[in-house]
Amino acid sequence: METAILLIQCHDQQGIVARVSECIFRHGGNITDSDQYTTDPFGGWFMMRLEFAYDPEKIDVAALQTDLDELAQTLDARFSFHHGHATLRMGILVSKFDHCLEDLLYRRRSGELQVEIPWVISNHPDLEDRVRAYGIPFHHIPFTKETQDSAEQAILDVARDSTDFLVLARFMRILSTDFLDAYGKDVINIHHSFLPSFKGADPYRQAYDRGVKVIGATAHFATADLDEGPIIEQVVQRVSHKDNVNELKRKGRSLEKQALANAVLAYIQRRIIRLENKTVVF
Repeated sequence: METAILLIQCHDQQGIVARVSECIFRHGGNITDSDQYTTDPFGGWFMMRLEFAYDPEKIDVAALQTDLDELAQTLDARFSFHHGHATLRMGILVSKFDHCLEDLLYRRRSGELQVEIPWVISNHPDLEDRVRAYGIPFHHIPFTKETQDSAEQAILDVARDSTDFLVLARFMRILSTDFLDAYGKDVINIHHSFLPSFKGADPYRQAYDRGVKVIGATAHFATADLDEGPIIEQVVQRVSHKDNVNELKRKGRSLEKQALANAVLAYIQRRIIRLENKTVVF
């Protein structure tokens, strides 16, 4: 048996679930998991993630996809069909902070994250030995304000055909609009604060100066607007007046790892649907 995942977006209307389910049933599929959400049952925006099992020897997947495409046209919907066995290729960009990188590499080696990591790129050489210890190629591409154009082109040359999405695991450079447009695929970033508070540089210092009682980390899609992309995952922890900036950073590193790992897992399991500048995560 194999599995497939279907993501659906359209204006809400009667009969969506019934018609999609009937199509899968007619082709011999068995629905094993289904989640749906509507912003308003009367003319709102409808989203659904549906997972089903099928026997590849008894089902014509191409015929099923053709019928789903026709149904999508009838519903004026966006359908995306994904094979459950497909493994996504995740490129990682990192600077000197290693905790998120190490966490992703460990989770991938342990089997928790079913992804391929074709390479790691860094604007510093410091982490090369640790990356290569996992048997993963490492590319050092210096990246400064003066060399941004050439550095981004070098990253693009490596990333364009070898990855399905990118993760910025504390990559402390801002990717330009031109790069994001040229890459044309999703980029997930981890920000070391509970967005939308404390954007930009040194958020733990900002949090300390404001005397916060809760700190957090935010994984979001990277966009041309710094720290403004749709939020995928947030993790928080209570802190107190006794915590200095270094203690906030120590606690924050654990939150960053967890938020980023959760976001990557949701992404590779096809649980995320974008809704304007938000996400629905099933």
